[in-house]
Amino acid sequence: MLDEHVVFVDLETTGATATHDRITEVGVIEVNRGRLISEWSTLVNPGMSIPPMIQALTGITNPMVALAPAFEDIQHELLQRLQGKLFIAHNARFDYGFLKNEFRRCNVTFNARVLCTVKLSRKLYPQHARHNLDALLERHALDCEARHRALGDAKVLWLLAQKWTEERGAPLVRAAIDVLVKTQTVPAGLPDLAFDHIPEAPGVYIFHGDNDVVLYVGKSINMRSRVMAHFSGDHRVNKDMQIAREIKRIDWKQTAGELGALLLESKLVKQLSPVHNRQLRRNSQLCAWHWRHDEHLTAPALATAANIDPAQFGDLYGLFRSRATAIEALREIAATHGLCNILLGLEKRSQADGPCFARQIKRCRGACVGLESPAQHALRVTEALGSLRTLPWPFIGRIAVREPAADGESAELHILDRWCHLGTVRSEAELHDFTETRAAPVFDVDTYKILKRFLAKPPRGAEIIRLAA
Repeated sequence: MLDEHVVFVDLETTGATATHDRITEVGVIEVNRGRLISEWSTLVNPGMSIPPMIQALTGITNPMVALAPAFEDIQHELLQRLQGKLFIAHNARFDYGFLKNEFRRCNVTFNARVLCTVKLSRKLYPQHARHNLDALLERHALDCEARHRALGDAKVLWLLAQKWTEERGAPLVRAAIDVLVKTQTVPAGLPDLAFDHIPEAPGVYIFHGDNDVVLYVGKSINMRSRVMAHFSGDHRVNKDMQIAREIKRIDWKQTAGELGALLLESKLVKQLSPVHNRQLRRNSQLCAWHWRHDEHLTAPALATAANIDPAQFGDLYGLFRSRATAIEALREIAATHGLCNILLGLEKRSQADGPCFARQIKRCRGACVGLESPAQHALRVTEALGSLRTLPWPFIGRIAVREPAADGESAELHILDRWCHLGTVRSEAELHDFTETRAAPVFDVDTYKILKRFLAKPPRGAEIIRLAA
């Protein structure tokens, strides 16, 4: 413990549930190879009331945190203090879980090697039954100047580390730590070194269970870190707990960068139908509203997966995973903008020239009874649908996106046409051979969304190559 760069961490919180309760105080003691580097603590405004029982235990009151910084205001400094160091806490699952969730709320991924001093105490002193902090203070005749405050309790862990090293010897303590840190993250069905060969690089990872069944497909710009996060055991949802019980093997496919990982993940999820992916994202029920208000002022028509043509993008609105979802979306738009359900084709007239139901409850501006012309209504339909309009393909014909590799190795060339991913190659020669095959585009809604985001703001280093039509 004392022969590497470590942080002793303690938190005070509003309660015990990491996904609901929030942090009220953070304390960090940084030690490098047995030398104290720094002590740091801060109160944190949790954005919620601290229960009276917690106030009585910690002494941290609502007025004390009212003017304290929120977690998002300290996230950068705290991350800098924690990153790359062995994270040590008493009942570490609690503290690490709270920090993981707080960082996630700030869209920051935090991962660390974690050591729990409760588990270490049990391993070093198996003859004792109690290993809570008060019991350890009494057993080792140590004092805490600020019990139940973050920095005070973090200092206790640093004192315990020194005491244990003195009493048990550095080699024994080091051996115990090596066992605990290793076994904390590797599921029982995987070998001890299962994570060692996974590259810290962009790509897609695949979890396999018994009989090689595919359990889960995921992607990351750092596969090793992301895979290990699935099995941290501190804050994960039931899905990760099930995977940890079932997993027997991990495969991975490295990509040049994030775009390649996103495209490959989307493809493999559909091909392999993993058990634990939340959505298999099939396109069989995909549909969109087709609408051109200058064509005879007819109602929007529902285009289904079989006849969605990316060449018509610009006249298609919304990409929905089912007919029911598309109809419900159009109904909500009609209600929000005072449109007529009869003219939208969502309702039949109960009598000649009769009003729609929305008009009867004064939620339609009256196009159905002549108070608004069909042309005016059609113009408002176009405006109301505007946010759902699918974007036309912004190029003439195919393109290739050259994505440089993060590790300096060869780049990838992603061949694209009308929002479809035709394939990926790694050289100009392969690109020429591929384009000669004239692979037919197959539209996929997930690929459309990936490419739409990418082309809106291509990352630095990416190059778009226009190919012959």
